[in-house]
Order: sequence, then structure tokens, then C-alpha cells
Amino acid sequence: MRNFIEDMQVEGHLQIAKVFEDGSEEIVFDDHNIIVSGMGVGLAYLFSLSGPGNVLEYQIDRFQLGVSGDASRGADSNTYEVGGPLSSLAEYGENSMLYIVSALQAYQVDNISPEVVPFGYIPQHKVSRVGNSSVRYTITLDKFAANNLDLTRFGAENPINEIGLFMKNPLGDRSSGQNLDTSILVAYRHFSNILKTEDFALVFRWTINW
Repeated sequence: MRNFIEDMQVEGHLQIAKVFEDGSEEIVFDDHNIIVSGMGVGLAYLFSLSGPGNVLEYQIDRFQLGVSGDASRGADSNTYEVGGPLSSLAEYGENSMLYIVSALQAYQVDNISPEVVPFGYIPQHKVSRVGNSSVRYTITLDKFAANNLDLTRFGAENPINEIGLFMKNPLGDRSSGQNLDTSILVAYRHFSNILKTEDFALVFRWTINW
């Protein structure tokens, strides 16, 4: 599906900023991201009319944070999952303003053994058009979100260092009997370690260009 994405000229850019209580910002990352093959899958289903008939199923409206990002994963358009995703509401922050949804995740294009996992939800008022062919997704981790992660499955101290954008339910698959979306990764980026604390909010400004 990579050639299809290239033909569509889909590109992305991610800026990450620490925002402090006095309103000041510190840009900690500003670079392109990887549009992965899942984007091609979703667009192919949309344009071929072989997926769900409701265009809302193709919305990019959720994300995952992770703690196992690395350069090799960030350079591979065949990446299909976040390396070390946060796996619970508690890890995302029970007292934060984030809205967490549960959905199946298609780890493979043919949807073998999808798992129910948490996603951060991107509300529509955080999605804005910034040009004739550009859409910006703003994701805010407030001061109470994803702080001081201590995930025993990944080691002791776990800074955030990866994020993925997901399309809601492009395959139209709710066959599990759980009536859950089956979401697919469409864009990914690893970045330098950020140990999130209550001292700042973290804002991701992710622009997709068509």
C-alpha cells in the first residue's frame, strides 16, 4: 500500500511542545512523521467503496502513546503498532482530561487476532483545517496525564517516546460480537525521551497533508 500513499502524496509533520502553567512553551520536537501502510489500507477501502458506507468510520480520531520508540521503527512504513503502548486508563491518567475509548486494534491488515486496547480520543474541536489540503490534530496531555510512568513490563522508569494516529474503523469490522471499532494505525513517530510530570502539559500538533 506504500505506493498508493505516495501516489496520493500523503505526508505528515509533528510538533511537540511542553506548555507550562504561565503559558510559556518549549518546543521539544519538530519533524516529519511516517505515514504507514495502514493509511493506504483505509484510503483504499474508502475509494473502492469496499469498506463501511459511513464516512465517519474513516475518521482519524484516536491515538496511542508508547514508551518503546526507536529509530528503526520510526523509519518503517510497514509499522502496524506502537512499540510499547500504554495499556490502561490508569497509565493515561485517571485524573486527566483525556477521554479514553476501548477498541479492537488491527495489528495486521488481514485482521488476525485483534486485541481490545485503550486509545486516547481526539474530539472534533481539536481537528482543524490549516490549508486547502492540510488537517491538524491537536492532542493535549494535561498536567495530570501519563505522569511518572513506572511500567514493570518495560522496566522501571518509562519516558514517553512514541505516538501513533489511528483511523476509527476503516474495515467496517465489528464481527467480534463486542460491537467495538477495529482501528488501524495510519501515522507514527518516535521522538526523544520525555519524562512527563505535573510540571507541564504536553501538546502534540500533528499535521497531515494530502
